[in-house]
Amino acid sequence: MGPLTFPAWDPVLIDLPGPIDVRWYGLMYIVGFACAHWLLVRLARARFLPVDPVAVGDLIVYAVVGTILGGRLGYALFYDQGLADPLKLVRIWEGGLAFHGGLIGVAIAMALFARRHRVRIGRVFDATALAVTPGIFAVRCANFINGELFGRTTSAEMPFAMRFPTDPRASALLQLDTLRELGGKRAEELGVLVAWGKRPFEDLVAYLPRDPDGKDWASLRAVLDWSKVQEQVPWRHPSQLYEAAGEGIFCGLVLLVVYLFTRRRPLPRFTYCGIFLCSYAAVRFALENFRQPDAQFRGPDDELGTVLLGLTMGQTLCAVMLLAGFVAIGYGLTRGREPNEVPAT
Repeated sequence: MGPLTFPAWDPVLIDLPGPIDVRWYGLMYIVGFACAHWLLVRLARARFLPVDPVAVGDLIVYAVVGTILGGRLGYALFYDQGLADPLKLVRIWEGGLAFHGGLIGVAIAMALFARRHRVRIGRVFDATALAVTPGIFAVRCANFINGELFGRTTSAEMPFAMRFPTDPRASALLQLDTLRELGGKRAEELGVLVAWGKRPFEDLVAYLPRDPDGKDWASLRAVLDWSKVQEQVPWRHPSQLYEAAGEGIFCGLVLLVVYLFTRRRPLPRFTYCGIFLCSYAAVRFALENFRQPDAQFRGPDDELGTVLLGLTMGQTLCAVMLLAGFVAIGYGLTRGREPNEVPAT
């Protein structure tokens, strides 16, 4: 299989007046939480999650708040300190949610849920781990639609290699940075669609100020042609799809197999949570070798964007996550089951 063509789908599903639109990115979060709700209800009915199935809706609300707050604060802390500005921090529609921050946020939210409902926190963590992977898969697919988090450069002979319009070289040739400065994120997205011939140039002009030369942006219209610039854009790994397959499908299958083999006599509390942490961390750590390092960490002397002992920021956080997973599994196995724990059905 040879290289593929980036589909250039519109990141906006429904274009609404104002700064907030119905985007694939937001929709995939909804899909993820809907799948999690369905799975958690089944786990509650099987008595694996020790709450009434009706309470799962409350758990999802906690998870949503924890994901958004934790993901946004984590992104500001780990990747973009410029978001420390409260006015920028709340603008979540512009993107910027970190998985590891969201994980911490969800953990705190689950702890608060367990305390409120007076249930063992370990099983809440376990059930959440079993239900989270469909959402990871969906969000990684949304990352691909947005053309963000693309992979490192590769050759045309590499299977699945793609040229991304959000590549720095493509962005310069298509003047996408200029479009973003003039008309915001939506103008940049429309610029890509115009370059692909999927939207008329007039749709983009509506987001731009009046042309200072009075030429209706004729010069800009001329450069928005992907066929003229694509040969100058490097091939890259579609690392978003790699992560969707690895973090979403593979980790989900691992947890599903473990659960199916142990559902009649569940493993001790925290064990399933630990297995998720270890499997996700191992997969993400490996896939970081294909993902383009974050621009804020790269420099002339460090193209890999390492932050600690030759590791990228993602690998550094995954190393901590892997350690936490081993601790969770060790704690569960050494503590054992409670004498009065009811086997699942």
